[in-house]
Amino acid sequence: MIALETSDDLWSQIFNFSNYGELLALLHNSIIAGAVLGVVGGLIGVFVMSRDMAFAVHGISELSFAGASAGLLFGIGVVEGSIIGSMIAALLIGILGSKSRDRNSIIAVLMPFGLGLGILCLALYPGRTANKFGLLTGQIVAVDNPSLESLIIISVIVVIGLLLVWRPLTFASVDPAVAAARGIPVRGLSIFFMLLLGLAVAVSVQIVGSLLVLSILVTPAAAALRLSSSPVVVPILSMLFAVVSLVGGIMLALGGSIPISPYVTTISFAIYVVCRLIAAWKVRRGVNGRVLSAA
Repeated sequence: MIALETSDDLWSQIFNFSNYGELLALLHNSIIAGAVLGVVGGLIGVFVMSRDMAFAVHGISELSFAGASAGLLFGIGVVEGSIIGSMIAALLIGILGSKSRDRNSIIAVLMPFGLGLGILCLALYPGRTANKFGLLTGQIVAVDNPSLESLIIISVIVVIGLLLVWRPLTFASVDPAVAAARGIPVRGLSIFFMLLLGLAVAVSVQIVGSLLVLSILVTPAAAALRLSSSPVVVPILSMLFAVVSLVGGIMLALGGSIPISPYVTTISFAIYVVCRLIAAWKVRRGVNGRVLSAA
């Protein structure tokens, strides 16, 4: 009986939809923010995957966390601090990490430094524990009108920047040596992309937290690449998966008392698993079809 009551209490913390309509009306900013971030994360995630920079996303997120923590401690603003931290990390990785081996070593150095610096700032911060915890795991109640406006502005900058360099960046991502031989400024594009990635990480940290930003900037694109290799279909699917993960996670988190990140990451992971299963089924069907044709 006690175990049953404990189980009921546990599920009520995860899924509790009493007064759901009232909460939904109060948190419409978070839903809009989730949709916007889904578009940004889905688009830039395609290049993160094609450039093999998933590790870089995590490295930037740690410095973004450190910047946000410092902004919280010194009163300059979480968003402003997060952007500063992300830009510093993006520039360091973009300038010093021209080669994959160098980039990975730089990221491996930055990650513990950023995490340690962020923890130090949070330990010194005298405010509420919820503010500290939210920087790591995300929160849905912190998106007020000014935050939403800044998030939308930064997201528009990232999307416009990606669209302006889409074709040369795609070429440079697929075959940098040939792109450089054709006169494309590969190094400049790499630094520019890192700055856009830094901005995308900074705004994503506000919603899903620094520890789980990969679920928005990597997993949806990885899932989309399991279903298609089309340069048109993959970005569309990636954006769709990211929006579903974020908005769906926010909608579920409204009915629980735990942070948003477990919902977002679970939906994102489930989409990825389904896409892998579909891809495996297509391969198996193709192999069987060729065997039957040969017979």
